[in-house]
Amino acid sequence: MQPPTVRRALGRDLAGAGEVSVEAFVGDGHTRPGSPYTDLLRDAARRNREAELLVAVDGAGAVLGCVTFAPGGTAWADVARPGEGEIRMLAVGAAARGRGVGRALVTAAVGRSRELGLAGMAFSTRPAMTAAHRVYDALGFVRAPERDWSPAPGTDLLVYTMRF
Repeated sequence: MQPPTVRRALGRDLAGAGEVSVEAFVGDGHTRPGSPYTDLLRDAARRNREAELLVAVDGAGAVLGCVTFAPGGTAWADVARPGEGEIRMLAVGAAARGRGVGRALVTAAVGRSRELGLAGMAFSTRPAMTAAHRVYDALGFVRAPERDWSPAPGTDLLVYTMRF
């Protein structure tokens, strides 16, 4: 099995990226069907237009997973400060799990941060997203509990960082 190709999303990828995002977040119980966040996940065109949407595709071009990348200080960055890159909405379709898709997407975002000359990365994750935490740990990200935050009552987010 070939590793996925990771690249900036093209128009033909947007519907698949939106569906994979909803499948992953709703399927894993991280958001409810029909919630405003589900609508945001599905709107891959907006994420691609207002930030950078990276997709992992197979040899046939099918979207296996995606992640939104944004430099700190831009509209899509929640916790990244100026000089840091941030990932949001990392999603891997159920059928593609265990194939290194999430790792490839995060690695590409690290590469993008370096291309932009950023000093590091910072991003949020839910405590229950333990599979993603293992990827972050393996890639050298470290927890930054002093930056943990809560965007809404009952929603606690952990922050991971990496310095280059």
